[in-house]
Amino acid sequence: MEVVVVSSPLAVEECFTKNDITFANRPKLLAGKILNYDYTAVGFSPYGEHWRNLRRLISLELVSANRLTMFTNIRQEERERGNFGKDAADEEARQFRDIMSEIVEVHGNSNLGDYLPVFQWLDIQGVAKRMVKLRKKMDEFFQLLIDEHRKTNRNESNISLDEPSGSNKERKKTLIDVLISLQETEPALHSDDTIKGLVLALVVAGTETSATTMEWAMALLLNHPEAMSKAVAEIDAHVGQDRLLDEQDLPKLTYLQNIINETLRLFPPVPLLVPHESSDDCTLCGFDIPRGTMLLVNLWTIHRDPELWVDATKFVPERFETGEGEGYKLIPFGAGRRVCPGVNLGRRVMALALGALIQTFEWERVGKEEIDLTEGIGLSMPKAKPLQALCRPRPATTKLLSKV
Repeated sequence: MEVVVVSSPLAVEECFTKNDITFANRPKLLAGKILNYDYTAVGFSPYGEHWRNLRRLISLELVSANRLTMFTNIRQEERERGNFGKDAADEEARQFRDIMSEIVEVHGNSNLGDYLPVFQWLDIQGVAKRMVKLRKKMDEFFQLLIDEHRKTNRNESNISLDEPSGSNKERKKTLIDVLISLQETEPALHSDDTIKGLVLALVVAGTETSATTMEWAMALLLNHPEAMSKAVAEIDAHVGQDRLLDEQDLPKLTYLQNIINETLRLFPPVPLLVPHESSDDCTLCGFDIPRGTMLLVNLWTIHRDPELWVDATKFVPERFETGEGEGYKLIPFGAGRRVCPGVNLGRRVMALALGALIQTFEWERVGKEEIDLTEGIGLSMPKAKPLQALCRPRPATTKLLSKV
């Protein structure tokens, strides 16, 4: 397979403006077939009618401003409880974490067969075998979630028929509930596999990459205590210490947003983005690109290019106060038609969780040495060494948490 790597904002802009439709396709990677339901999940689906239906569904029904607002209370409760909706130590939560960690790790490992067809049948790395086992675990877990929600919805429907109007306290609807209701009206378009693929895409985009970015953000803040102090001061000024910050506060917390942007610049969740593929012959920066060429966008180089950024390798959240990240210089979630559909959800989750950590605890490094910022292997580029830090509740934290 022919591969082209772009490492400049001008080239990226040409890819996702003039050649946006041409590069809206996805290559047939093994992970797309085994883990993403035979290329039907939104992230790995080829450009066409199926993808457009999925994208329309996500945009209108799952991550629209109205839906995100509808799910605000659920996100708030999960942030305050700090778990997955139940005891974070229970078996279901542990299984979920293990599956998500393995999904991210497997997606981040290079598979020789994706680039050299001769290795597709040999599986000398054992990648295919591992993916098949993971697919079974993942599929069983997601199917159980769907079946549980379907049963709950059916029971609630029966209760509502037997009780007077208004006597039954309405349960908060979740993303899976919305998808199941759509399945009832259009079963051909919303199979269980479609639902599982959408849940997988949004969970990875909205939680796993968000958690990794928050770990990097905390590591950077611990190495730059002056930035941590500035973030604390901003939250105290705009939110105070009498309540936990909520999503309505986020637009006022500009420095917190700058910290997240600077973290995404230095440690983008997917440093080469999800690969694109040209669906037709085209030209790029004067070069002829044949049909079927894989496109990789080297965010790592663009985000750290000294010709584009002042003090490119330094952590300077203030750079975004002057609009330094405008255009195609900062695109951690991609661009064009295949931009990550969960970008708004991911940003809300990151800001809400990171802000809460900063608001409620005082943080410091375990030792005098700076936190090691070596990168590990995986789809979302985790730290090579998990972050360890010391935290103490701030004086107002007990009062804050007593209201949860």
